[in-house]
Amino acid sequence: MAIQQRAYDIDDLWQLVCQAENADKHFELINGELFEMAPTGEEHGLLAGDIFHFIRLFDPERKLGIPAVDAGYYSPDDPNTLLSPDVAFRRTGRNAPPLTKTFVPVMPDLAVEIVSPSNTMAQIRRKAALYLQHGTQLVWIVIPNKWTAEVCRLDADGKIQSTFIDADGALSGEQVLPGFNLNLSALFS
Repeated sequence: MAIQQRAYDIDDLWQLVCQAENADKHFELINGELFEMAPTGEEHGLLAGDIFHFIRLFDPERKLGIPAVDAGYYSPDDPNTLLSPDVAFRRTGRNAPPLTKTFVPVMPDLAVEIVSPSNTMAQIRRKAALYLQHGTQLVWIVIPNKWTAEVCRLDADGKIQSTFIDADGALSGEQVLPGFNLNLSALFS
């Protein structure tokens, strides 16, 4: 749900989230439009926690990068868009501080979006496109009500390529988390 009819940027959003009355609110910014995100359900929270947990166990010393839950990411080239994936992974060595206290000034290498009852697939795919257009290499869209996932990445021509993973399949970390695999059966058990 959009908040107001005016263009916001990262600085405006930071001021907004630092106000005491917004301490428990969660926002995203898309092309200058501010969106307040509704709290998620328990299933959503459990899935996000499990995905984070599996990534964290795969790289316990954070040598490959930094996993996070609900952190805000933006591209320095677009201060009018800030996205907050349910789970993210940012490889070390990127042009960003090792660990930020504010919004991260680079998109994550891996963004995970979990579809909630309040989301449409069109909304989630729009966010996946924004991640990919701003530097994310891999997006996992987890679809709990179907026990499936959609994996999105850009092809050599810069077009979005999607692959569907069924309940018997696994999510792969590909070049972002080489060797990482998450069986959907373990996630949805």
